[in-house]
Amino acid sequence: MYDFLLNDEQRAIRDEVRDLVRWVPREMVVAMDKDEIRFPREFLREAGRRNLLGCRHPVEWGGRGLDWVTSCAVMEEVGTLGYIFACTFGVGAELVCDAIVLHGTDAQKERFVKPLLAGDIFAAEALTEPRGGSDFFGATTNAVDKGDHLLLNGQKRFIVGAEGADYFLVYARTNPDAKPHEALSALIVERGPGVEVEYLYGLMGSRGGGTGRVVFKDVKVPKENVVGRLHGGAAVFETMMIPERLGTAAMTIGPARAALEVAGAYTTRRKAFGRAINRFEGVSFQVAEAAMLLDASRSLVYTTARAVDAGEDAQRTRRYISETKKFVTESCQKAVHNAMQVMGGIGYTDVYPVERHHRDLRLASIWTGTNEVMSMIIAHEWYGEQAALKAAKVAHRDLEADAVNAEDVAEKVYE
Repeated sequence: MYDFLLNDEQRAIRDEVRDLVRWVPREMVVAMDKDEIRFPREFLREAGRRNLLGCRHPVEWGGRGLDWVTSCAVMEEVGTLGYIFACTFGVGAELVCDAIVLHGTDAQKERFVKPLLAGDIFAAEALTEPRGGSDFFGATTNAVDKGDHLLLNGQKRFIVGAEGADYFLVYARTNPDAKPHEALSALIVERGPGVEVEYLYGLMGSRGGGTGRVVFKDVKVPKENVVGRLHGGAAVFETMMIPERLGTAAMTIGPARAALEVAGAYTTRRKAFGRAINRFEGVSFQVAEAAMLLDASRSLVYTTARAVDAGEDAQRTRRYISETKKFVTESCQKAVHNAMQVMGGIGYTDVYPVERHHRDLRLASIWTGTNEVMSMIIAHEWYGEQAALKAAKVAHRDLEADAVNAEDVAEKVYE
């Protein structure tokens, strides 16, 4: 943790989260990984009781009115328990509540945000569909206008928290004849008649978080449950990319840090050839690389968090967030790989938690937008920024001219 980047208030809440992490019984962690606990209700209720859910949100709706830097510190600490703890901690309080706080009505905040941040109810974001993961705007779940309500039909899958959710933030097609960005609406759909949830995935890791399939069959959604404006789902989705992707990056550091700490302690005790194995460069260099990657990841997370808090240009922030999500998730996966490698065969067993973190973190580069999508966004936004600079005729040195034969235009062939 970069304590020097945090103020006293931020360090204090970070320490509160560490107390929460210590409170979690080992039996809960083990039972979730075995799918004996399908959703961590008691953990989320305790987090709500301690007023640790959604610390960024306004005090009047149950948050603490803090910032993204604080939220990132919180998510990292929760992640040390295991990736799925951070996922379920973030999905309702960070993602769903963020959409309602930013785009919803006061009545929606009173009814859906306050009790969730108190740990009394739970929510999940229903975005991914069987035919569309990265193709968000190709969603086929639809809601037909019936006057005072919308009639919702469709299916969502891989929904983290579905098992325990009391309501869902659902993106559905409400204007089928419109362009993709004008066709969807964001809806609050309460669990009830016509909402079927099935906990059915044999996940490689990140178990116990209630991940399931949600099917909607003629569900009546009151018009007052539309978040933002009707057919305005794209605006909600755009702001949700911040908590989805920046939050994912921050939480990914936690399990990688836990794995490295366990492995590092092991290498100081385990002996081979008469010496502790951390004295061998083949081991210590891998630990050094993992520590470096975690420090670099944390630096990128906090830089991006500060850019969001400062209200940096939206186009540049999109690039920062995409870079952060891609770099951090891949770096943390590498760090956990190194942690397992230096432990050797024992790291591949369930005698230590490193193998669980290894399995869990494979999810990080897939969900909330695959890292390939992140690369597309990074490239698109970077080229756009360069074009904008050129169009604005910003004065700067002609860098291309700094070559011995820069004037040899005959060699500069572009077509």
